[in-house]
Amino acid sequence: MSRVLVPCHVKGTVALQVGDVRTSQGRPGVLVIDVTFPSVAPFELQEIVFKNYYTAFLTIRVRQHTSTHTPAKWVTCLRDYCLMPDPHSEEGAQEYVSLFKHQMLCDMAQVLELRLILRQPSPLWLSFTVEELQIYQQGPKSPSMTFPKWLSHPVPCEQPTPLLEGLPDPSRVSSEVQQMWALTEMIRASHTSTRIGRFDVDGCYDLNLLSYT
Repeated sequence: MSRVLVPCHVKGTVALQVGDVRTSQGRPGVLVIDVTFPSVAPFELQEIVFKNYYTAFLTIRVRQHTSTHTPAKWVTCLRDYCLMPDPHSEEGAQEYVSLFKHQMLCDMAQVLELRLILRQPSPLWLSFTVEELQIYQQGPKSPSMTFPKWLSHPVPCEQPTPLLEGLPDPSRVSSEVQQMWALTEMIRASHTSTRIGRFDVDGCYDLNLLSYT
């Protein structure tokens, strides 16, 4: 299926305060990145691609257009997706990640805005974010592939020639077999014909064949 890059505007990272704990450079916690699409109408999100930078968990929320009379609402479509299996090691810390719409918890149609919530609970990594963020929407569907009509139903002039020219005509063979079968039945029905040249049980000629009228 084709995909098309969606032009977007990535806002600056905002530290999210959770209770009395505020994220700072000296104390990792939770960051928020908002993404807007000012030049694009509501679209169906197909894929999100980015490079991770020491983010342990990712939550994605989208604001979707519902109807003309109903205000757009925020929906959580991915919650605490693990980007680093072990926050105390660097596994997965700087890898490219692709997230597809079938991995989301909700329908990704009519998207207006995107919000990435990054979380890093380990104090080992004082700086974390996502880089090279790219958003893709579903591209135009490719035309269905259909076989040409002549391939499945050739006209008489396009019928392939037989590979073995020496084979007899099936209709003629059928009629000749029927004639042979009829002749065999006639021979069996003839009492005298079936006894010509036959030996009896004792190994002698049948006497009926030697008698004359």
